[in-house]
Amino acid sequence: MWKTVLRRFLIMIPQLIILSMLVFLLAKMMPGDPFTGMINPNSDAREIARLRQAYGLNDPWWVQYCRWVGNMFHGDLGQSYIQHVPVASLIWDRAVNTFWLSLLTVLLTYSIAIPMGISAGRHQDEWQDQAIQIFNYITFAVPGFVFYILGIWLFSFTLGWFPISGSVSANASGFWGVLGSRLYHMILPAILYALITTTTIVQYLRTGIVDNKVEDYVRTARSKGVPENVVFHKHILRNSVLPIVAFLGNTITGLLSGSMIIESVFSYPGMGKLFLDSISQRDYTTLTALILLFGMLTLLGNLISDILLSIVDPRIRVK
Repeated sequence: MWKTVLRRFLIMIPQLIILSMLVFLLAKMMPGDPFTGMINPNSDAREIARLRQAYGLNDPWWVQYCRWVGNMFHGDLGQSYIQHVPVASLIWDRAVNTFWLSLLTVLLTYSIAIPMGISAGRHQDEWQDQAIQIFNYITFAVPGFVFYILGIWLFSFTLGWFPISGSVSANASGFWGVLGSRLYHMILPAILYALITTTTIVQYLRTGIVDNKVEDYVRTARSKGVPENVVFHKHILRNSVLPIVAFLGNTITGLLSGSMIIESVFSYPGMGKLFLDSISQRDYTTLTALILLFGMLTLLGNLISDILLSIVDPRIRVK
């Protein structure tokens, strides 16, 4: 098991090197930069040239890449061109917000999706199953940003129950005050985001239960007089959760990357919004660091999924 994990980590090294080169080159190929005047049309040409020279943007790409990688190994991800702060501290501040929102979203997603999937699969073609299928069709068909805007309109503007932006109130003080304010700002986006992301989990779980109910080993267990609850929980449900476990690692790391849509709609200062801001502002140092971080999280998510899957089902071994 541990040898397999170590081998997977070693395989990730060349993948990360290739990813870092692609990220760096694609960022450099983007039209314009922070100093071309595209952000500020009144920028002086000589000042732009001075800034490009000072930040090393006139050096060959391989020189810039080696300098970037060398600094990265020392914990220096560069300086944000736009916000004039270290990229590492900027990402860390946003990562904290995204982490708490992602944690609450994951908990709500699985708390909602698993009971719904079990109910739909166990009561196939009954009213419970039909109601859940209608819910799935609606959440799958409605675009995410429309769903979020409707949620803001109903719960923030109309009912006034939740704030419409930010992560912590400006007047929050003390540990409990900040924690309560942070939770208050996360409840609405987390619930809306969870409702949208339950569709896939519910469908996979329902399909797994429906398929496993007619398997031979289930018929054999029932013919031996095994109680129905034992048959369902020990045989049907245990084999039906395997696809969900396989996606769990990617789900967690995907949420940690932040949701660009919901963070933009709610003006929530997280990783997703920072990524979009970096693209629009041509903030190359922040952009390359974020894409590399997202790639690392994706590779880590695949590894976590394989490990969890092998734990749940001993027949499966990570190759």
